[in-house]
Order: sequence, then structure tokens, then C-alpha cells
Amino acid sequence: QVQLVESGGGLVQPGGSLRLSCVASGIIFSSHYMTWYRQAPGKERELVATVTSAGRTNYADSVKGRFTISRDNAKNTVILQMNSLKPEDTAVYHCNAARPLSSQEYWGQGTQVTVSS
Repeated sequence: QVQLVESGGGLVQPGGSLRLSCVASGIIFSSHYMTWYRQAPGKERELVATVTSAGRTNYADSVKGRFTISRDNAKNTVILQMNSLKPEDTAVYHCNAARPLSSQEYWGQGTQVTVSS
């Protein structure tokens, strides 16, 4: 059974930081691209950051320079370090695992991030 479990969300003031974690089980973690998505109320889901199985990263323009994605294959974990948070970063953040050239993908349940003073 595949599970992706996110943690680390919460309420933070503008300019603050949060560190999201996603622990995967039931998959060959090292062969999967890992992506963080987010969805704010009334908005479409947005790709935030991706790290490939080779460790290459890609970011949405809105988070470049503020967010950092990384992976630890030994711990089956992907991290999203979020700095200089803005109110517009408020959303539910979901972890996604997918293999290249495969239609199969897996999702976590999401963790709420709220940026507000």
C-alpha cells in the first residue's frame, strides 16, 4: 500500500518560514519524481516545486528564490523549505510521487499552510 504523509504545515506570519516534509512508503522512492503542489480556496492546483530522481529541481516562478525542495532517498523523504512566506502562499500543500513515462501517480492528504498576521 502506497502512502505519502505530509507534515510541517501551520500558521506563520508574513516573512516567516516553514519546513514541509513528505514521507513515502510502498514505492521505490529513488525512482520517483517528487513534486509539491498547492491549492488555495477557489483556485486551481498549482505546481510549486519538483525534484527528479537525479536530484534536478524546478520551481514555479512565484516561489523561486524563496522555496527549496530537496530529497533524502535513504529516508524516503522530500522536504520543502519555505522562507520569506507571503499571504499568497496560503494553501493546502500536497506531495506527489510519479515515475517518468508512467501515468501512475500518488498523492498525500495535504497539509495546510496559512500565512497571516
